[in-house]
Amino acid sequence: MIMGPDGPKPVSVDELCGTGTSLLFAVPGAFTPTCSAQHLPGFVEKADEFRKKGVDQLICLAVNDVFVMDAWGRQSGVGRKIVMAADGNGDFSRALGLEMDATAFGMGKRCQRFALIAKNGIVDALFVEAPGEFRVSSADYLINQL
Repeated sequence: MIMGPDGPKPVSVDELCGTGTSLLFAVPGAFTPTCSAQHLPGFVEKADEFRKKGVDQLICLAVNDVFVMDAWGRQSGVGRKIVMAADGNGDFSRALGLEMDATAFGMGKRCQRFALIAKNGIVDALFVEAPGEFRVSSADYLINQL
């Protein structure tokens, strides 16, 4: 789901990543420390650089509801630079085999921290973080992978 001009709007992966080059980065949760202080801000800051390197669409995904993702995007100054996508039930993360269990932290099932580059709907590269890491899905790392 994404927040459209008229409210929440279902969106397919094909709609998000089906045309051109898309970079989707996933975070364990909106408003969480690393995600809010480093992960999302890095992509906001480097959005123009990604565009210059041929990325047509930047997408931030988390297992949160669409209202939380929209609020996080507004609070983070995302504007039109990044699509804030809600994997509310974790279906996409689970289908990729990238679901993690964060119930010990009171967060339920979430997605692992990862990034993927898709070209015309086909995953060209996938970068999955080791538990507790923040390196291969960062904006700084990915800008050099293009």
